[in-house]
Amino acid sequence: MATTPSTPDDKTQGPRATPPPLDDPKSSVVRYAEAEIPSLNGPVRLVVYRERANPEKEHVALLYKDALARPADTLVRVHSECLTSEVFGSTKCDCREQLQAAIDKAIEHEGGVILYLRQEGRGIGLGNKIRAYALQAEGLDTVAANHQLGFEADLRRYDVAADMLRDLGVSGVSLMTNNPRKLAGLTDNGIAINGRVSIEMTPSLHNAKYLATKRVRLGHMLELPGRDAAKTDGRE
Repeated sequence: MATTPSTPDDKTQGPRATPPPLDDPKSSVVRYAEAEIPSLNGPVRLVVYRERANPEKEHVALLYKDALARPADTLVRVHSECLTSEVFGSTKCDCREQLQAAIDKAIEHEGGVILYLRQEGRGIGLGNKIRAYALQAEGLDTVAANHQLGFEADLRRYDVAADMLRDLGVSGVSLMTNNPRKLAGLTDNGIAINGRVSIEMTPSLHNAKYLATKRVRLGHMLELPGRDAAKTDGRE
């Protein structure tokens, strides 16, 4: 993660204003608030959305530089909240590194959008995620742990992401992802996929088996050393 605040001489190009909200009654989200803030990565415009059916559930779009200059081919990362890594510093996954890499790519590209979705633990919530961690400590992999708790392997939804993009005027994306379900999820909800940008991190001692499991059991498009290490017998 970046550790030095930006100065007036670097990263000074702030995001442009967003278009007026669509106010579409069929949309799953409503634009609620927005403001530009300074950050360790330079200026960023935050656009907060609330789910129409559940107003207490909020998601945010982070707009870097000229994020919306190419609405038919916007560089986008759809990123699910990971409190354990992004706030608590857990090294069991690569979420924190992926988030920072996506921000860096958006800035290098002179514009990009990060959709930060409140879908902790692939949609099962923080408490159940920690329960799954306890099962993983007993030997189950991330998929088997979810199943043991009575959940599907991945409960995330992407209609919210698609509706957020539409509200921002985005119709097509180059998607920063390794996950084929994200590509399908946006396509199924009317967002054109122009290309995929790999966002693979170097495995660490603590997350190598987890990443291998995602490749073998969830079909993530990863090129990993020892990529056959994760077997399909329920163990990492």
